[in-house]
Amino acid sequence: MNSTFRLFTILIVALFFAFHSVAQSKKKIEIKYSGFLNVDEVNYPGAKILTRDDSEQVHIAHESINMWCDKAIHYSSDNFIEAYGNVKMIQGDTINMNSKYVEYSGKTKLAFASGEVILTDPNSTITSDTLYFDRIKQEAFYRSGGTVVKDSSGTITSKVGRYYMNLKKYQFVHDVVLVNPDATINSNYFDFYSDTGHAYLYGPSTIVTEESKTYCEKGFYDTENKVGYAVKKSRINYDNRIIEGDSLYFDNNINFSSATNNIKVTDTINNSVVKGHYAEVFRGEEKDSLFITKRALAITVQEKDSLYIHADTLMVTGKPEKRITRAFRNVKMYKSDMSGKSDSVHVDHETGLMKFINISKFSSPDQFATVRKPIIWNIKNQITGDTIHLKSNPETEKIDSLIVFENAFLISRDTLDAGYNQISGRRLIGLFDDNNDLNQVDIIKNAQSIYYFRNDEGKLVGIDKSKSGSIKILLSEKEINEVRKLNQIDGDIYPDNEFPENQKLLKGFDWREDERPLGVEDLFSDDPPLELPIIKGLDDYIPQEEFFDENMLERINKADKESTSNEKPKASRNLPKTARIKNTALKAKKNKLIAPKTSQ
Repeated sequence: MNSTFRLFTILIVALFFAFHSVAQSKKKIEIKYSGFLNVDEVNYPGAKILTRDDSEQVHIAHESINMWCDKAIHYSSDNFIEAYGNVKMIQGDTINMNSKYVEYSGKTKLAFASGEVILTDPNSTITSDTLYFDRIKQEAFYRSGGTVVKDSSGTITSKVGRYYMNLKKYQFVHDVVLVNPDATINSNYFDFYSDTGHAYLYGPSTIVTEESKTYCEKGFYDTENKVGYAVKKSRINYDNRIIEGDSLYFDNNINFSSATNNIKVTDTINNSVVKGHYAEVFRGEEKDSLFITKRALAITVQEKDSLYIHADTLMVTGKPEKRITRAFRNVKMYKSDMSGKSDSVHVDHETGLMKFINISKFSSPDQFATVRKPIIWNIKNQITGDTIHLKSNPETEKIDSLIVFENAFLISRDTLDAGYNQISGRRLIGLFDDNNDLNQVDIIKNAQSIYYFRNDEGKLVGIDKSKSGSIKILLSEKEINEVRKLNQIDGDIYPDNEFPENQKLLKGFDWREDERPLGVEDLFSDDPPLELPIIKGLDDYIPQEEFFDENMLERINKADKESTSNEKPKASRNLPKTARIKNTALKAKKNKLIAPKTSQ
């Protein structure tokens, strides 16, 4: 029984060593073909020198890779090989690498290639002067400059590059440039997926196309479909506009951009700015338009003053020289010497014509409402009507004239607040002086007036109430200086104490001083509380894990120890060439790649 058990044990041990020996032999670098074999113990102790013949190259295999070269130095005890001349390494049916020189360790499964290195897979091609290839992690790495080419996405160059083969992901660092027929991208930190063409940008980055230049410090671009978005200090420059916002989306196929939160659109030709919290922009030959909402504000910058228009929605359309601005719903306008309100406003920047348009009676819940009629305040004057046109000189930016169509009504408070000076009629035409102050007003057809006369001492002389065909008013130093009535029908001047209280207001009187914007902030006084969406944006940059990490160093050290323990002492013996990768790894650990500071 004991002898049987002993025999069984011996067989098991023998089988184990036999299996282990086979397994070890499979892990050994194998020479498939060599034209010539030499030994040079002086220069290459313990190594075999393999060279090609006229028929074919030296053929080397290890597990799933095959390598061909013109000459090879094979250290069989170290399971290490150096390959020279027209080196070609193939892994499975996916990875092909060509170079002038390769070092490869069967123990660490690390390869170092130099001299016109070209690594290709079905999705892309890497070229570099030197390249490290880790077969265990399935990663390739260069640190002295390299180029990646993907046919549909373009060419990418960088100082440092890493390819995660299983993820089909590239991670580029320092001086990254992607160039294709449609765009050029510059960045310092750039992640790229070769199978989808998706690019992620971190740190100061630009995307330049024929039509635009996009800047951001965190962004995404689909190189296949030509769409992307940018967050953090985002800006798009194109033609004559600059778009800024917390988050920008762009589609270069249709020249479209949209922006969310804290938006600013600058028109560099017309010297104007539009702000809001959601915007859409089309640009190009066929379309040139801007739509903006959520506290939309248009600012026309002038030399001495600026015009501000606020509305629920703003639209700017047309080429720069023929630009049109339209404001819809709850429109308010302010400049230092004039302000106004209307349901909608239409501005033709070429002609300098601004139209304040009345709300339709069919859309108003109150058919008798007057508060929504367009209104303009100029110094001490309030002017209302169904439609108001304000004409400015586009070159001098000074107001030239004002026309009120239908139901014109001008009101100014008496100097000492005894009442209101009032003029009404079918149409009103006002002319302005060089200081943008009304200096002449003509009321045409069905003119009515109430006017408080005062003498030079400011004492109230009487109250004039009359009807006439038309009225001309001349103003000086912002006060009524003269009133001329044409085709007067009736009228009289009453002492203040004899003027009936119920006659002091003309029909349609609507004093709206409490609505008057006195500053830019007043333009938003009727707006509901602003709730901006939270922009998730992109995840922060994840720095490259160390290619030469602790696991790799452990593999190298283990291989070195095995080689040292197995070798026979020889004074002239060279150290294994894994020392090159080991030294590079130690240097790399001292110079870690720094991630950009990103947020949002």
